[in-house]
Amino acid sequence: MARTPLDRDELVEHWTLLKNEQALVSGKRGATRLGFAVLLKFYTQYGRFPRSRAELPGEAVAFVARQVQVPASELESYDWTGRTVEYHRAQIREHLGFRECSVADAEKLTAYLAEHVAHKERRPEQVRVELLARCRTESIEPPTPGRCDRIVATALREAEESLTALISSRLTVESVERIVALVAGADQGDAGLAGGGTEGEDAPPVLAKVKEAPGNVSLETMLTEIDKFLAVRAIGLPRDLSSTSRRRSWPAGGRGPRWSRLPICGRIR
Repeated sequence: MARTPLDRDELVEHWTLLKNEQALVSGKRGATRLGFAVLLKFYTQYGRFPRSRAELPGEAVAFVARQVQVPASELESYDWTGRTVEYHRAQIREHLGFRECSVADAEKLTAYLAEHVAHKERRPEQVRVELLARCRTESIEPPTPGRCDRIVATALREAEESLTALISSRLTVESVERIVALVAGADQGDAGLAGGGTEGEDAPPVLAKVKEAPGNVSLETMLTEIDKFLAVRAIGLPRDLSSTSRRRSWPAGGRGPRWSRLPICGRIR
């Protein structure tokens, strides 16, 4: 998908060198001068450095080139991997008050996401958005994409585990026994079918019935859904248990909670 060209207002707002930035650029020449300037303005806007030359809009490079009085074509001579670019990056971080993401920073970011984000938001891509926003707030340069993925995955897992432990602590012994029986019945039903038995020989396991989609609206399906709710109510869950969880346990499509996604089932099994 083609990128929309930047208009003049966007160029002026995001790619104009300020007076203090001009002072940083003034001691440099040629491709080094232009390369430093575009790195600085990109970092100011996005809170990170471009991963390659391709991320720099041509019109933005031309706009900055006119300000530093260096031909835009000089950027092709800029070394993106050597000592010079590393020195430039360090200068820019120091000027803007940012730092690279350390191991301690990654641990703090993970803990923040697990406590404040991942209980409510289970979509990795949205948790990643919150991670990048938190990096910006804390003046931390975002980690590499792979490291971001690991931080997000760890935060989601830690949030799930803490929620599971919290819910488990609220259940009575009787409720746990009923859930175990419900899950065990479903496992036995699956094993019977795998061993050559037919579902018609016995009634379907209760958990299997609960997990079934409602189907078309009719008196029969309505009565079936009532039976499902009664089966769940018979477990004897605390009335205020839902207030324990701040997470979304509803899958995309709004078809109701999937029992396989409820953390308590995985913990008991």
